[in-house]
Amino acid sequence: MYPKSLENLIQSFQRLPGVGKKTAERYAYFLVNKFDKSDIERFIQNLELCKNTIKRCSVCGFLTEDDVCEYCKDTTRDKSIIVVVEEPKDVEAIERIEKYHGLYHVLGGAISPLNGVGPDELNMKSLFERAKEPSLKEVIIATSANVEGEATAIFISRALQKENIKVSRIAYGMPVGSKIEYSDESTILRAIEGRKEIK
Repeated sequence: MYPKSLENLIQSFQRLPGVGKKTAERYAYFLVNKFDKSDIERFIQNLELCKNTIKRCSVCGFLTEDDVCEYCKDTTRDKSIIVVVEEPKDVEAIERIEKYHGLYHVLGGAISPLNGVGPDELNMKSLFERAKEPSLKEVIIATSANVEGEATAIFISRALQKENIKVSRIAYGMPVGSKIEYSDESTILRAIEGRKEIK
């Protein structure tokens, strides 16, 4: 039987997505055996700093330490196009292709009635406000290729029908059921370049 403090640490790691008992044990052992006191203190400080300073961008919903994120502040980005994604990590996946230079909008999830997630629980209202900007010409919906992602894409496209903008969906270079964050750069690039207008 592990000491109580080590068992608690293992259980804390198990709360992370994709971390089972064996991986949690490896993480806990590594911290206990390989980290010295200063490493542990730095680790704790970084966790606390992230928890206390990171918030959602007031414009797009991406992660930031300021009121507005670096992407929204960047005056060189193309303001005529917005890619709508589910999570902040999807933004980073698209940025890795180094071909897209427009803006983003992070929903914070996808519509999932079975899990009690409707449009009101997502960052939708500000998206619809941004859609009224005269400079905006196109919204690319880059939600995941699964049931929830499709439902979200349909909801957004219908809501934006009255706006004078093009609404498109990323192409199915993305495997059905896949998440953007796990796709390689060339697949994401093909999906964006092969997007189809939603009518």
